[in-house]
Amino acid sequence: MADTLDALEAVIRERRTGDPASSYVAKLTAKGRAKIAQKLGEEATETVIAAIQDDRAGIVSEAADLLFHLAVLLADAGLGLDDVRAELARREGVSGIDEKASRHAD
Repeated sequence: MADTLDALEAVIRERRTGDPASSYVAKLTAKGRAKIAQKLGEEATETVIAAIQDDRAGIVSEAADLLFHLAVLLADAGLGLDDVRAELARREGVSGIDEKASRHAD
């Protein structure tokens, strides 16, 4: 059985080149990466607002929108959830403070 996020990612990849009149993913993709990123930012802000308001149902709903738009952005960039999983695996066992500092060591 496919993971829900994997199934979502597959649907997004399939619909990216569809008819923008009948597919939100195709419509958003046609508007370009800047618009996709803007939508991702809007969903992140809405998630933050729900969290500040201690709206548990709102957090879940907005987090779903956030993950959806992140998956659309990843697909647009030729990336996927497996790329994110690999990065998280690479960071496993490393302190968040140490990991962040290593990004600025160059």
